[in-house]
Amino acid sequence: MGKTMTVNGAYEQKNSFPNPVSAVVVNYNAGDFLCECLQSTLEQVAEIIVVDNASEDGSIDRIQRLFASESRIKIIRNPTNLGFSAACNIGLRHAQEDHIFFLNPDCHLSSGCVSRLLEVLQSDPSVGMVGGFLVNPDGSEQAGGRRAIPTPWRSFVTAFGLTRFAQRWPHWFEDFNLHRQPLPAGPIEVEAISGACMLVRRAAIADVGEWDEGYFLHCEDLDWCLRFRRKGWKILFVPDARVDHVHGACSRSRPFFVEWHKHRGMVRFYRKFFRDDYPWGLMGLVIAGVWLRFVLVAARHVVRLGFRRVWGERE
Repeated sequence: MGKTMTVNGAYEQKNSFPNPVSAVVVNYNAGDFLCECLQSTLEQVAEIIVVDNASEDGSIDRIQRLFASESRIKIIRNPTNLGFSAACNIGLRHAQEDHIFFLNPDCHLSSGCVSRLLEVLQSDPSVGMVGGFLVNPDGSEQAGGRRAIPTPWRSFVTAFGLTRFAQRWPHWFEDFNLHRQPLPAGPIEVEAISGACMLVRRAAIADVGEWDEGYFLHCEDLDWCLRFRRKGWKILFVPDARVDHVHGACSRSRPFFVEWHKHRGMVRFYRKFFRDDYPWGLMGLVIAGVWLRFVLVAARHVVRLGFRRVWGERE
């Protein structure tokens, strides 16, 4: 059963046949985005498990009021912010279906999105996870929905703009951001998709293992994708399963906190998977480069914040 909004702002059930999928939505101060996400998702899945990481914006209280009669929405309140990976694992352990759909609260699903993702996932028993076509508010394709694994070398190439040599030497200077390539006509195998929209086979999770809770925020999806591939599971990008995603809607109020954990996650990812592939001196330079990037990004945020304060006072 799905839902439609009534004139008083609540939601009522309507007859439909949702897919045998458990959606796991990790919430942290997502505000109105969470309600919109649940509305578009309820029509397409058997259950939704909302795992809240100690939000303070009243978003959970609001969905409890709006979806009060909906037994298919389960809410788990964490007493503190445990991070994305840990919250995903909590939701996974409460999920009842054999297909788990990890979805960010700032996503809005197109009609038939989950059905299409499930169709592709079930088309081949060797496919472990599939991801949809992530779209920015301006209609452009979002980075991260389909990508290659950002190895230290690929990250270096991208950071210093060396991808301009890719046409001549594609093996050495390829860009891991595949969204700059033409949209494929149908599902294609990729190295990684985004944790913002990820439909996963439970049997594959049993083989690979749960999310790595050593990551707090960012890079945990890359970690999982790489582990899936190393276990022999395929990952597919599905271009006709559209998902509108307001990237970063839950993290804009804490830019320094987010950037710290993003770069910390990058360091963990590189050390975990590539420590033995690069000489220790080169890996040290890579790690130093990551933290240098954090300093530069943090400085940019400081300048922007100061600029806004100055102009705010003048106004």
